[in-house]
Amino acid sequence: MHRLIFMGTPEFAVPSLRALHTGYDVALVVTQPDRPAGRARVVTESPVKAAARTLGLPIFQPESLRGERPVAILRQVQPEAIVVVAYGEILRRDVLAIPPRGCVNVHASLLPRHRGAAPIAAAILAGDAVTGVTIMLMDEGMDTGPILAQAEERVRPDDTTASLSARLSELGARLLVEVLPRWLEGELVPQPQDGSLATYAPRITKEDGLIDWTQPAVAIERQVRAFDPWPGAYTFWQGRRLRIVRAAPLVGWCGPEVPGMVIEVPEGVAVATGEGALLLEQLQLEGRRCVDCASFLRGQPGLIGSVLESAAERV
Repeated sequence: MHRLIFMGTPEFAVPSLRALHTGYDVALVVTQPDRPAGRARVVTESPVKAAARTLGLPIFQPESLRGERPVAILRQVQPEAIVVVAYGEILRRDVLAIPPRGCVNVHASLLPRHRGAAPIAAAILAGDAVTGVTIMLMDEGMDTGPILAQAEERVRPDDTTASLSARLSELGARLLVEVLPRWLEGELVPQPQDGSLATYAPRITKEDGLIDWTQPAVAIERQVRAFDPWPGAYTFWQGRRLRIVRAAPLVGWCGPEVPGMVIEVPEGVAVATGEGALLLEQLQLEGRRCVDCASFLRGQPGLIGSVLESAAERV
């Protein structure tokens, strides 16, 4: 049985770990340390750690893979390959050189498009009709290694990062168990990426969620979906954070209202934008629960006619 090390941290990596557990000797699971999470900042283990415990697999949680000790621990395992799925750290040369069959990565895009930390959100933000997963060999670059296989997945009009991530994680696990045995047996020839076609998906910050109402409604609606569940697409109203949880673009709307003004339209209540208007469907005021727009207005009728703060005002 092929001996592996598995590296991963978030929920996205769990299906791949479970898929490998049934057919390989997963000798060690490497995941990020337990960290504070949620509003209460309770120290929480990663989804991969929880899955590894359930499967009875040994777990290693270094603060970093830099340094002699963590590298020595990995070498002692003597893996044939290391499988990496959203681990959370770029691997250095001394780690990449450990397994004779290299480090195999499951990446949530069709490389070289959307290299980087947030490829799923990037696909939604870009309005991609199709995305997918890539199985590749890792090198010292950021998602620049040669490709072993790819599989496509349609981006649905209502997809959020959460919903698309769930499907891509399962797709990645299925492709991994198809491709990995062929790679380990020497049946596949890795294909280099065309770097001239590369795009990048940098790590998302909380500030990225702030809406710029001068942008087109179509782009803002993508932002709403791309930043669900985190950090959320939000604006400010009466000094309080207002999250736009669900919305729809009204491309044909045209009026004199300034971007950010909340207006009544035949379809309901919307916000004027740089191009078209954004129909509000679900809202969440800071400190309150998420409600539909009609329920929100019953408690906060002053929203209509107000002008929401825009990211453009903070530049």
